[in-house]
Amino acid sequence: MSGGRAAELSATGTAVDIGDVTTRYLLYGLLPGWFVPGLADWVMHRRTRIEDTAGTKESLIHSLMMAEVGIPIALTLRYEVNPLLLTVQLGGAAVHEATALWDVKTAVDSDREVKPLEQHIHSFLESLPFAALAALMCLHADQVRALTRGGRGHKDAWRLVPRRRPPSPGYLAGIGAAIGACVLLPYGEELLRCVRASRARKKLSKKGR
Repeated sequence: MSGGRAAELSATGTAVDIGDVTTRYLLYGLLPGWFVPGLADWVMHRRTRIEDTAGTKESLIHSLMMAEVGIPIALTLRYEVNPLLLTVQLGGAAVHEATALWDVKTAVDSDREVKPLEQHIHSFLESLPFAALAALMCLHADQVRALTRGGRGHKDAWRLVPRRRPPSPGYLAGIGAAIGACVLLPYGEELLRCVRASRARKKLSKKGR
């Protein structure tokens, strides 16, 4: 994923490729680590019984936020970083931040208790997209400069270009499995729980008339 081959000498005197080290950090550190606060946030929603407070609305907002970060990540794993992809990534990060504010407001307005621990978990979920984007922009400083010039002089600036060195099929399969286990399954369960609780309340309301 590196746009350059900058190397430095480590303390032992061996050459270290900074681009490759940063890429490995993004692929095997930051991205997998992202699932931990996401799963912890789901636990907090369950403990505060989201289905009885903010319900389906907040759960759908969670799904929206996952799409806002998931789509840029999927595109970055599949395509080369260029002005088009950087625009998608920057837009996704900005929209995700705005949606995060909407999410907390929805929870508070519904009287769902957002405990200090959950707020701390949110700080990770909000900062990680910017941390990943900052590292990626450092790796592809030439593409950042191209973006500031509107892509002039780059024939592929505004189209998706498949990666020359994509992640291995094994890595993609592992990330896909982690997404299924740590994102789709728990948050799908949350949405289903909220929908069922909403239907149950409507049935009780009809019976009480």
